[in-house]
Amino acid sequence: MAVETAADRLIMLSDFGQTVSYTPSGGSAADVTAIVDNDYEAVDAGGSVAFAIQRPRLTLRTADVSTAAEGDTVSYGGDSYIVRVVMADGTGITELMIEKQ
Repeated sequence: MAVETAADRLIMLSDFGQTVSYTPSGGSAADVTAIVDNDYEAVDAGGSVAFAIQRPRLTLRTADVSTAAEGDTVSYGGDSYIVRVVMADGTGITELMIEKQ
């Protein structure tokens, strides 16, 4: 059981996040607040030279994306992304792994 409330989670996201446009498949777009991460991850392709790829993801309140599913879209910073993986943690926070369109 989570200690914080949905309002507490919104405060955390407002402090560290930004507004993104979330559109469920077949639905209407809505502005939500999310923490945007776009870190690099090392990939071993079996050769002698390693390379890195970007792994963009969003952290949001589950209440804001309660019906999130693969194939939904997200827009921010002038770019559009498609949701590839939805990871709800059971405490009111959901991470969306996204891919640039």
